[in-house]
Amino acid sequence: MQAIRACIQIEGIVQGVGFRPFVYGLAHQHELTGWVYNDERGVTIEVEGDKDRVKGFLSGLSSPPPLATIDKTDVSYLLPFGYEEFEIKMSGAGDERRALISPDIATCKDCLNELFDPPDRRFHYPFTNCTNCGPRFTIIEDIPYDRHNTTMAPFKMCPACDAEYHDPSDRRFHAQPNACPDCGPDLRLFAASGMRVAAHDPLGETVRLLQGGKIVAIKGLGGFHLGCDATREDVVSRLRKRKFREDKPFALMCRDVGVVSRLCRLDSLSRGVLESKERPIVILPRKRDAKVAPSVAPFQKTLGVMLPYTPLHHLLFVEGIEVLVMTSGNVSDEPISFKDAEALSRLKKIADFFLIHNREIRTRCDDSVVKPFNGTITFLRRARGFAPFPIKLNRSGRSVLACGADLKNTFCLTRDNSAFVSQHIGDMENLETLNSFVQGTELFKQLFQIEPELIVHDLHPDYHSARYAMGVDLPRIGVQHHFAHALSCMAEYNAMGPALAVVLDGTGYGEDGTVWGGEFLEVTVREYRRLGHLRQIPLPGGDRAVQEPWRMAAVYLERVFGEIEGLQLPFTRGIDLERWSQLRRAIEAGLNSPPCSSMGRLFDAVSALLGVRESVNYEGQAAIELEQIAEQGERGVYPFEIIEYGDTLVVNPDPMIEAIVQDIRGGEASTIISARFHNSVVKVVCEMAQKLREWKGLSDIFLSGGVFQNTFLLGRLWDMLREKGFTVYTHQKVPSNDGCISLGQAYYALHLQGAESTQ
Repeated sequence: MQAIRACIQIEGIVQGVGFRPFVYGLAHQHELTGWVYNDERGVTIEVEGDKDRVKGFLSGLSSPPPLATIDKTDVSYLLPFGYEEFEIKMSGAGDERRALISPDIATCKDCLNELFDPPDRRFHYPFTNCTNCGPRFTIIEDIPYDRHNTTMAPFKMCPACDAEYHDPSDRRFHAQPNACPDCGPDLRLFAASGMRVAAHDPLGETVRLLQGGKIVAIKGLGGFHLGCDATREDVVSRLRKRKFREDKPFALMCRDVGVVSRLCRLDSLSRGVLESKERPIVILPRKRDAKVAPSVAPFQKTLGVMLPYTPLHHLLFVEGIEVLVMTSGNVSDEPISFKDAEALSRLKKIADFFLIHNREIRTRCDDSVVKPFNGTITFLRRARGFAPFPIKLNRSGRSVLACGADLKNTFCLTRDNSAFVSQHIGDMENLETLNSFVQGTELFKQLFQIEPELIVHDLHPDYHSARYAMGVDLPRIGVQHHFAHALSCMAEYNAMGPALAVVLDGTGYGEDGTVWGGEFLEVTVREYRRLGHLRQIPLPGGDRAVQEPWRMAAVYLERVFGEIEGLQLPFTRGIDLERWSQLRRAIEAGLNSPPCSSMGRLFDAVSALLGVRESVNYEGQAAIELEQIAEQGERGVYPFEIIEYGDTLVVNPDPMIEAIVQDIRGGEASTIISARFHNSVVKVVCEMAQKLREWKGLSDIFLSGGVFQNTFLLGRLWDMLREKGFTVYTHQKVPSNDGCISLGQAYYALHLQGAESTQ
C-alpha cells in the first residue's frame, strides 16, 4: 500500500453547516487517518492513507452537506506523518479571516419532526436547531464560528446537549446554537407597560392573545415582528393606525403552503421559493376570495406571504391559527427593532404585548422580499436567508467600502473577488438607520477581516451615505447614480461591456446637476455615455413632488395643453388650483423646480391623472397601484416621439399624455388606460434600443432601476426585446431598486483601480 498525506484547505460557507462531521464520516468511509478543523480561512483537513483512498476522499468532497458552499479548494501533498486515527480538532486562529458566514436558515425537517414528537425532549421547544438549520449570521460575534463567538455563549450546554455536540455521528455535532429546554434560551411575555406577565406557557398565552385580537411584538431571528390576526379588519386597521402605516401592504405568515394556496395563485416556482431554506416573503397574485382583512394589502392584487422559518413561528400555528400579519417591528420609516429594551420602548404604543426570548440578536436583519419572474426570482429586498453570502466578481484588488444610496440602503465591502453586500439597511433619513449602517460596516469589517483602502459614494451631495464617506479618511470616488445601477446588473453577470443599459427609476443626481431617472446609457466597467433620456420636465417643489404625484400630472398637462384650468377633467376639478398657481409661478421663476428626466415621475403623473393616487404614503405607491389596475389582456399603445438632439436621443412623452387625456374624456376605463401606458413605455424602450443598436452596435441590454420592479412592464419588455434579437439581462442577486447601488459602486471601483489579477 502506497501511503500519502494530503493537506486540503477549503474556503466558502463551510462553518456551522455540518461540514466537519461530513469530513469525519467521509474519512472513516475511506479508512483514512488525520484531522479536520475550522480556521479563519475556512476548513483545513489532513488525511493520510492509501493513495486511491485519498483520491476517493477528495472526490467525495465535491458533494458537501446541503447548506455548505465550496468556493475554493487547495490540495498539497506532504510526507506521511503516521496518524493513528481521524479526529476533529478544536478551531484554530490564523492571520487571515476568509471563512464565510452562513445566512440564517429555516428549520429543517428533522428538527420539525422532533418539535412535534411528544416523547422527544425538544417537544414544543421554540429554539430547536441543528447543523442543518437555525440562526447563523444574526448571532455571530466573531469568527471562527464557535459557540463562544456567538450570542449563545451565556448558555452552558446540559450533559445531553453536550454529548450531541461532541458526537461526530450526531447531526448536532458542533451545532453552535444547540440547546434544549434544560439549558437553552426561554420565552418571557411582557405587557406594553413593561411588566412581565405571569404565564406558565408564554407561547401558549401569546397564541390566545392573538386569537383574542391583540397585537403582539414577537422576537424572531433578526428582529421583532408585529403579529396579529390577519382575518380581522378591526385588528389589522388598528395596527395600521398605531404603526402610522396608512397603505403599504403587510406581510403575512401562513401555517403551511396549503393555506397559501387558498389565498394566492401558486405555481411550482413560487411553491419552491416559499419552501426554500431561505424562506423569503414572496409576492403572489391574490385570489378574489382570499379570506384576509382588506387592510392587509389595500389597493393591491397581490399578497406578500411567507412560511414559518423558526420553531417559535411553527408553534404559533398549533392551536388553529392559519394566517397572521407578521410585519416588521418598527414605526414606519424606522429600522426594525432587535434589542429587547429598544423594542419595549419604541413599540409600546403599537403592541399590546411582547413575546421576548433571552438569546441576544447580534445583527439586525429584516425578512427578504422576492417576486417570481420568468422562471426565477427578483429581489425587492435582500436580507435574511441571503445576506451575507458574497457575490463573486471577475476582478480582485484593493478592498473597497461602497456606501450605496440613501433609499433602500445597502453597503458593500470587497475582499479579493468577493463582494459582501449587506442586508437591507433601510432609508437613511433618521439617526437610527444611519447608526445601523455604521454598525453594520464595522461588523462586516470585523467578520471578514476587511480594512477598506478606498471608499465609494453617490454623487448626490445631500445623501447621508455620501456625507458619511466624506468623513472617512480614505481615498474617495463618486459614482453617478444610474451608472452604478447599470454596473450592479453587469456585476451579477461579470459583464465588462460595452453594452446598453436602460435605467428607469424615480430620481438620481445627474452629472449635469439635473435630476435623472429615464436613462439610456452606453456602459463599460470604467465609463458610461448618456445616449438618451426622457425629455426633462420641471420637478415642482423638488422632493415634495415625490410625495404629491398630482404635481407631476399638473406640470405635464400644463406643458401639453398650455393650461389646466379649462381642461374639465376629474383630475383638474379635484386639485387646489390656487396651490397650482403658486407652483406655476415658482416654476417660471426657477425656484425649487429642477429639470427632471425621471420615468418614475411620469408613472406618478399618469397615476394621478387616472385618480389612482394623487399623494403617496410610501415610496413608489402611485406607480405600484397603477400597475395593479392594468388590464392584462390590453395591447393598445399610445403615441410618443423620439427626437435627435445632436448625439442624444430624447423621448418626448407629451403625445402619450395628450392621448391619455383623450381616453379619459372618452370614458375609457382606467384599467385599459393603465395597460396602454405600460405598453407604451415598453415600446419606447424597444424603439430606443433599436435606434441605439443601429447607431452603436449594442445588442446586450442591462435593465436596472426601481421601475423594473413592475413585473407587468418587465415581462412585456423582456419578451419584446428578445423578439427583436437583443440579449437581455435583469437582476437576480440584488434588487433592481437602490438596494443594488452599493454593488455597482464596488464593481466600478475594482475595475477603475487597475486590479492586480483577474479571476
